[in-house]
Amino acid sequence: MISIKEKIAYGLGDTASNIVFQTVMLFLTFFYTDIFGISPAFVGTMFLAVRLIDAITDPLMGALADRTNTKWGKFRPYLLWFALPFGFISVLAFTTPDLTEEGKMIYAFVTYTALMMVYTAINIPYCALGGVLTADPKERVSVQSYRFVFAMLGGLMVSGLTLPLVDFLGNGDQAKGYQLTIAAMSILGVAMFLACFWGTKERLHPPKDQQSSFKQDVKFLVKNDQWRILSIAAICLLSGMVLKTSLAIYYVKYFLNMPDSITLFITLGMIGNIFGCVLAEPLAKKVCKVKAYITLQLIAAALCIASYFVSADQTVLAFAMFILWGFTFNMATPLLWAKMADAVDYGQYKTGIRITGMIYSSIIFFIKLGVAIGGAAAGWLLSGYGYEADIAQTPYTLNGILLSFTVYPAIGSILVAIVMRWYILDTAKVDQIHAHLNQQPG
Repeated sequence: MISIKEKIAYGLGDTASNIVFQTVMLFLTFFYTDIFGISPAFVGTMFLAVRLIDAITDPLMGALADRTNTKWGKFRPYLLWFALPFGFISVLAFTTPDLTEEGKMIYAFVTYTALMMVYTAINIPYCALGGVLTADPKERVSVQSYRFVFAMLGGLMVSGLTLPLVDFLGNGDQAKGYQLTIAAMSILGVAMFLACFWGTKERLHPPKDQQSSFKQDVKFLVKNDQWRILSIAAICLLSGMVLKTSLAIYYVKYFLNMPDSITLFITLGMIGNIFGCVLAEPLAKKVCKVKAYITLQLIAAALCIASYFVSADQTVLAFAMFILWGFTFNMATPLLWAKMADAVDYGQYKTGIRITGMIYSSIIFFIKLGVAIGGAAAGWLLSGYGYEADIAQTPYTLNGILLSFTVYPAIGSILVAIVMRWYILDTAKVDQIHAHLNQQPG
C-alpha cells in the first residue's frame, strides 16, 4: 500500500504541470488572439506544427528516462533538474514584447516551442513515475485519482485566479497582468515539483539483465497492440476536450453574452472535474473499468450534443451542462492513466522487455497531438466562421462558436468509445499478467 502522504506528493506534481497545461487549454488561444494580437489561423497552425517537433522529442525523452540511472531512480531526477527551467519559460511564453506582426509570430512560435520542449522533459518522466510506484491495479487507480484531483485543483487555481490576478496585477495593462500572473503561478509550480521529487519512491524496475537499443524499444513498442489502442484513443479524447475548453471563453463572452462570468463558468466546470476524479476510484472498485470508461465517454458525448439546444438566455442550464460534462468526462480520466501502467506490464509480458518511459512518452505524444489538433481546430474554426476579436459577432459566427463548443467535441468522445471496444486489459487479464511477471527472475 502506498501512503496517502506519497499519493499527495505525487499529485502535487500534476498540480504544477496543470499550471501550464490548463493555462494553455483555457487561455493561450485567447491570449494570442486578443492580447498579443496574432491571427487565430496562425495560432491554430502553430499549435499543430509544434507537434511535429514532439514526434521526435517525446520518444527520445522516454528512451532517455528508461536509460537514466541515478541514486534517485530513473524518473524522479527530472523533476529536480527541470523545475526551474519550466517556470522560467512559462513566463516567457506569456510575455508580450513590442514587435512587428511578423516578429510576434516568430516570438510566439519560439517561446511556445521551448515551453512544450521543457514540458516534455519534466512531464514525461513525471507521468512514467506513476507507473513505477506500485504494481497493484487498484492502487494504480487510487494513485491516478489522487493525481487528477490535485491536477484539477491546479486547474481550479488557474481558472479561478488567472483573470482576477491579471486585472489586479496588470492594473489596466492586461499584457503585464498575464506576465506577472504566470510568474506567480510558476514560482508555486516549482515548489510543487520539488515536493513531488522528495515525497515519492520508485519501486518497480526493469529486469536486471535487460539490454535493448532505442531501435529495439521502438519495435517492442509497436508490437504492443494495447499501446496502439490507447494512443489512438488519446488523440480522439484530447482533440475533443481541448476544442471544447479552448472555446469556453468565447462561448461565455459572445454566445451567452456574459463576459464578466467567464471566470465563474470555467471555475465551476473545474469543480465538476474534481468531483469526477474523486469518484473514479470507488467506481473502479465496483465495475469493470474498461466498460465504465466506454460508458462515461458516451454520456459525455450526449451531454455535449444536448448543450447545443440550450439557448443563450438559459444561462443556468448552460452552466449546469458544462459542469456535468466535466464531471462525467473527468471521472474517466484516472481510469485511462491506470490503463497506461497496465499496458507497460502487458508489453513486458509479451516481449520480456519493460519500457516504461517509452510507453508513457509515446502515449503522451499522442495526447499532445490531440491537444494540438483541438487547439488548431479551435483557431481554424474561429477563423472559418468569421470571428474577429472584441466586436459584436454575426449570427453565423455565433452559431459556429456554439457548434464548435458543443457538437464537434462530442465526436472525439464517440470515437474513443468505439476504439476502446478492442481494449482487452480488464481486471482478470491484468491479474493473469501480474501472476506471470511475478514468477519471472529479476
